[in-house]
Amino acid sequence: MTGEMVQPDPRKCVLLDVDGTLIDAVDNQRRVWATWAGRYGLDVAEVYRVALRTRPLETFARVVPDQDPRECLAALHTLEDEDVRSGVYAAFDGASELLGALPSEAWALVTSNYEHRVRGRFARTGLPVPPVIVDAAAVDEGKPSPVPYLLAAEQLGARPEDCLVIEDAPSGVEAGLRAGMTVWGVNTAAAVAGVHRHFTSLRAAVPDILAFARPEGATGVG
Repeated sequence: MTGEMVQPDPRKCVLLDVDGTLIDAVDNQRRVWATWAGRYGLDVAEVYRVALRTRPLETFARVVPDQDPRECLAALHTLEDEDVRSGVYAAFDGASELLGALPSEAWALVTSNYEHRVRGRFARTGLPVPPVIVDAAAVDEGKPSPVPYLLAAEQLGARPEDCLVIEDAPSGVEAGLRAGMTVWGVNTAAAVAGVHRHFTSLRAAVPDILAFARPEGATGVG
């Protein structure tokens, strides 16, 4: 029918985890948790094993159930903030190219960390910061809840089914899947259970991520 308005195709958006996906922070996390565990006289390896699989308050409940969790968290935050100021960080190969090429309105960071630390790490590594960052303070439920990813999609004005989640950890993968999004895994030797596609490195995934975000016929870089 002539004169009918043509509806634009739904916009594709990319939602990225930070630590382990864009920023290589494994050594930093190990040092922070080792220092924290030392203050409480705990076995470093056991604390880190638990911390990898749970959020801090859950970790404290497991490893120091007799301690005030607020004091434990304050001590951890102090160590993490100092590490952002003085630690050595590196962006994964491909991160700068990817973030520089994504349209600014079509991507967001979704992290279990806090925004000020993300900004500090990005400043240290020269990565661009997007307008939308969903951090630990933005939601009551963190990963593996779908809430952080759903909030990011809402803030970008995108439908969940039009979002691509890039993750490296099981809890983040689960969060993206529960949000009804496409989930690709990066930076792991073996695929995390549930991912739709797996790449051993972020670098290997960059061309396909950009192709998702900028479908055939789309032009312009944000």
